[in-house]
Amino acid sequence: MQVYKAPLRDMRFNLDALGYSERIASLEAFQNYDQDTVLALLDQGGAFAERELLPLNRLGDSEGVKWDPETGAVTTPKGFREVYQKLVENGFVGLTSEEEFGGSGAPETVSIGMSEMAMSCNKSLMMCPGLTLGLVHALEKHGSEQQMRDYLPKLVSGEWAGTMCLTEPQCGTDLGLVRTKAMPEGDHYLLTGTKIWITFGEQDLTENIIHLVLARLPDAPEGIKGISCFLVPKFKMDGTPNNVRCTGIEHKMGINASPTCVIDMEASEGYLVGQPHKGMRTMFVMMNQARLHVGLEGISAGEIAYQTAVAFAKDRRQSRSLNPSRQDSSASADTILVHPDVRRMLLDQKSTNEALRTLAFYIALHLDLSRKHPEESVRQEADDIVALLTPVMKSYGTERGFYNTSLAMQVCGGSGYTKDWSIEQYMRDVRIAMIYEGTNGIQALDLVGRKLPKAGGRLLQSFQSQITNFLRETKEVAGMEEFTTALKATSKELTAVTMELATKGMSDPEEVAAVAANYLKLFGLTTLTFMWNIQVRQALRDSDAYSETKVRTARYFISQILPERHGLVEIIRSGGAHMMAFDEEELG
Repeated sequence: MQVYKAPLRDMRFNLDALGYSERIASLEAFQNYDQDTVLALLDQGGAFAERELLPLNRLGDSEGVKWDPETGAVTTPKGFREVYQKLVENGFVGLTSEEEFGGSGAPETVSIGMSEMAMSCNKSLMMCPGLTLGLVHALEKHGSEQQMRDYLPKLVSGEWAGTMCLTEPQCGTDLGLVRTKAMPEGDHYLLTGTKIWITFGEQDLTENIIHLVLARLPDAPEGIKGISCFLVPKFKMDGTPNNVRCTGIEHKMGINASPTCVIDMEASEGYLVGQPHKGMRTMFVMMNQARLHVGLEGISAGEIAYQTAVAFAKDRRQSRSLNPSRQDSSASADTILVHPDVRRMLLDQKSTNEALRTLAFYIALHLDLSRKHPEESVRQEADDIVALLTPVMKSYGTERGFYNTSLAMQVCGGSGYTKDWSIEQYMRDVRIAMIYEGTNGIQALDLVGRKLPKAGGRLLQSFQSQITNFLRETKEVAGMEEFTTALKATSKELTAVTMELATKGMSDPEEVAAVAANYLKLFGLTTLTFMWNIQVRQALRDSDAYSETKVRTARYFISQILPERHGLVEIIRSGGAHMMAFDEEELG
């Protein structure tokens, strides 16, 4: 059984809460995307996801992809090509791309909502256009005029697809170990090497596949400073094959309908993007776009799993409520919704998933400001917030999404563990999100090692100033005090822990690394508390039934989820001495 209804009401609420009309629709670049237009687009996207994508989700998981060892061709599941063409025909692939290259120029805020619904309904398929979007942004920022003219129109339309080729058999996180070679040959380069774990590295959905490849030039210095970035198409511009071959696909726990490929290049024609030995600048544009959308995968899985669990709980009857007033006298047993522990599991999901959705929209809104606002100071502050919160969104979003999916399975009991209710697929599919685009441990190290100290702590200061301004603006708002009090307390605690870590890091970087993952979780809880405060302010303005539920959900989060921070603070302050005290032999 597949249960899903696009959360359009909540998305509209978030646009109101975050001030979309005043902050984004008022910008000249987005003057055609007022809130009514955005809501109409989201409505279309939700209907498409429910009607076209969801029916193929379980079928794709069961059928999987097929690889032909003779030709290297990959065949996607039945129906995937047809529905991908519908994505193209509806203009969904290039929705946020520049109009100059055939895109619609929509805000990233729209893309976040559309992507959440689409990934809820078919994560495996949507990874293909998602990667293409990342390549488009990388070329818009670092591609030459000729490269943009040659590649962007086809990528933006969805006729061609893009991939990200980083990992090799001997290196994953440490990209300084990349061995793929790029030899100069006239006006281009010849690339030779093997890349692994390449999502949609080969497929039958598009006419061409454009790989963004990390490789080394002959004069490259050692390590990460010697990495350059190249465009390597499956077919060259004249239509001839480019000696790029899929030599295998991975057999995975989940995302079975998404081909994860081994890609071999042998003197394949490639074109330098950006400057020599500065390839990570280009790749990080694509990677950071991917990281935001990977965090969204946690929300997507958590949402469809939650809806499934609620539907099950409303129908399943077991035992009697411990509160006589909630007992159904017309039946021999009550639905499991009356039982406190089932309520706990459902509200854990609801309260965190809705806050994460607000965070996703909040980051997307600032991404729009960083790209299109006319004032440099506003662009800089927005860029700071996006950079700071991207690792939080990726890591906390995926961990919480996986946990929420697990809770949904638990609500359904034995039925949840069967294929009948599809939650087991959602759980398998979302588990990879904690691993790819930089494991969550790497995200934590990025937060504490790069983002916090960057520019003398300016990124954190930009975010803290938004919290401070919010608290000042809501100081006299009736009904806000219990929520702002919680926000003040956790913000103060996070600041204290951050200062302690900064002091420790100066003398022992390993000490900070040992607690980075738990620090990121603490940061995530603080951030979600801020998101709930933003929602409560809007709920108090609206004062309708939906808003009353919002306030109750926020209250649940503050009382039942936020107290996790106390344990995290204690763990962080205990440091890494006990985990690093073991000799290698003691670990087995």
